[in-house]
Amino acid sequence: MPDPKETTYTLIERELIVYRRERSGVWQCRYKVDGVWQRASTQQSDLKKAKARAHELRMEAEIRRRSNLPVITRKFRDVARLAVERLEHEIAVGKGKRSYTDYIRVINDYLIPILGKRSITSIDYQALDELNIKRAELMEKVPTQSTMLTHNAALNRVFDEAVIRGFLTEANKPKLEATGKKSERRAAFDMTELRALLANFDDWIDAARTEQSKEMRQLMRDYVDVLLDTGARPGTELLNLQWRQIKFAMKPTLKPTGEIDNTDDTDDKHEEIVLPNLNRSVEMVVSGKTGTRTIVGMGRTVKALERIALRNYDIDDSITEPFKKLTVPTNEDYVFRTRNGEEQTSWQKMFESYLKEHNLLIDPITGNKRVFYSLRHTYATLALTNDQVPIHTLAKQMGTSVLMIEKHYSHLKVVQAIDQLRGEETRRLIDAGGVLRVLPRFYGHLT
Repeated sequence: MPDPKETTYTLIERELIVYRRERSGVWQCRYKVDGVWQRASTQQSDLKKAKARAHELRMEAEIRRRSNLPVITRKFRDVARLAVERLEHEIAVGKGKRSYTDYIRVINDYLIPILGKRSITSIDYQALDELNIKRAELMEKVPTQSTMLTHNAALNRVFDEAVIRGFLTEANKPKLEATGKKSERRAAFDMTELRALLANFDDWIDAARTEQSKEMRQLMRDYVDVLLDTGARPGTELLNLQWRQIKFAMKPTLKPTGEIDNTDDTDDKHEEIVLPNLNRSVEMVVSGKTGTRTIVGMGRTVKALERIALRNYDIDDSITEPFKKLTVPTNEDYVFRTRNGEEQTSWQKMFESYLKEHNLLIDPITGNKRVFYSLRHTYATLALTNDQVPIHTLAKQMGTSVLMIEKHYSHLKVVQAIDQLRGEETRRLIDAGGVLRVLPRFYGHLT
């Protein structure tokens, strides 16, 4: 039986070792620099050449250390994956921010495909220029400044990971600038356009040529109503909503709605009865871009859901418990579906066609086409200017940050917020009257 081959050689005691892994023909080496063991491949199958290369690698690493450069280098893709693992871990233990999901997507979809094969230490300004060009090609547009800030934050997470692991020094970390296209003002509807949008739905639905088309139009109208009433993001936030994720609530008040009850018409001289405000609402648990959150829908949302319940389930329950049979924990049916469970995949085209038919497609202020997201922007604008919704409350409802709301709706003029600036409550308190005894101020000095 032949003697086993030696696979480990010590070249410098406790400093430099050459070894070969099982089933590998290439020699590896371990060397210590600044008290830390490092590993590298000699890329040599000949032992003599491998030993010489190991000495060279150790010497090069020592020179890099003395020059305040990283001792070893790694491919960008390897460090990026480590950065993703750290982000995922922080999300899992509850320390992650909402933006971490975006960073992970940017790293996987853009940074690794474009920069992955480069060494982490070779990401210079030329490489960043290449990143900008290829990123725009992948996106098929010039990214906005807001998008660039997100991409730069993701790239900095990779560079930070490289610094933590000693693959890069803080002094050699590239400085990034967000030089993307400035964000444009987003298309929305003004009040006159909004009324036209809603008022024309009934005739448009009745004009459908088939029952299937009519049902799809009805469902799109319900979808539009809920988007406009909640400010939810179009797409998965509502399209993946299930009945079991809805909770109905009602808080009647004596404040009238302005609606008139004329159901009793037996006597021409009957008195008109003003209906009270039932304040019907729903809480809905939605999931989307920024994770899971609870949003609130008011009367318009409740009526839309009642229409869907009647069409799909023949359910027309009491006004005080309209969804009692549907919002049970075991009902996993999706809300925005047809009676046979069909999901609409071309609503955007249908919505565009509807807007074009009623001369509402182009926003005259921005010149841009209106899309479902225009309803979200309309909701935010009206909430800020008409409903006096505090900006922090609005941010929670919409699943975004106060900073983003301030950024995208800074165009709102002071005159548009006139109701908020009337200061009626402040004036009421000031004008309440009464004589107050004002104590004299003390202007003494501490000694």
